[in-house]
Amino acid sequence: MFSFLQLAFLYFPEDKSEYIPVVIELAVLIIVCIFVFRWLQKKSKKDAEKAKVLEDKIMQAKKDKLN
Repeated sequence: MFSFLQLAFLYFPEDKSEYIPVVIELAVLIIVCIFVFRWLQKKSKKDAEKAKVLEDKIMQAKKDKLN
């Protein structure tokens, strides 16, 4: 049934020291992802504050125009 899944892409080396560069690369990528995620959170928060200020200005202008 699953003969098309030969799993030939899986490679488990006999010499376990071949895992070291992969683990280092994974750790670096995880750290970079964490920094990018935190940067995006901070930027989003700042953008939301700017949007709130702009919204308040627009609502105030609309209110003044009606009065």
